[in-house]
Amino acid sequence: MSRMKTICIKGVVLVMLAMVGTAYGQKDKDDEQTSWLKFVVLKEDNGKPVRNAAVIMHPVNEHGKQGHGGMELKTDAEGKADFDGIPYGMLRVQVLAHGFQTYGEDFDIQKPHTELTIKLKRPQGQYSVYDDHPKDAGDPPKGDAPKQDAPPPDKDKKPN
Repeated sequence: MSRMKTICIKGVVLVMLAMVGTAYGQKDKDDEQTSWLKFVVLKEDNGKPVRNAAVIMHPVNEHGKQGHGGMELKTDAEGKADFDGIPYGMLRVQVLAHGFQTYGEDFDIQKPHTELTIKLKRPQGQYSVYDDHPKDAGDPPKGDAPKQDAPPPDKDKKPN
């Protein structure tokens, strides 16, 4: 019976030590400074708000790498979204909205209240190496260049 009691006491002591070690290792979030972020997402061409845009936030470590975790907000009809409790430091903000280019930028959050205005651009035309492009801004495209006559076919050469 005393052997069973000793094992139980050792088990309880080990569990308590594990709990104390875990509590000591955790960072105290109450002492960490946080900011209230307010986002306004607008169309760049006319300044009107973008509704239902996804605002994604990720912490960034000291090496510039995106940290684990993150949060997504949606803008309202006025293009606004806000969140209270973002810790001070580097924050990567990405904004996605249907019909607009994806926006992304890193911000250094150091104030208790931070307002960010983000202007989204419409998609640009895609560049293709297969299209004719002028070498210089003043040069006409290849399609407008005068056509040269092809050389006459070689009589001794067999067709493919």
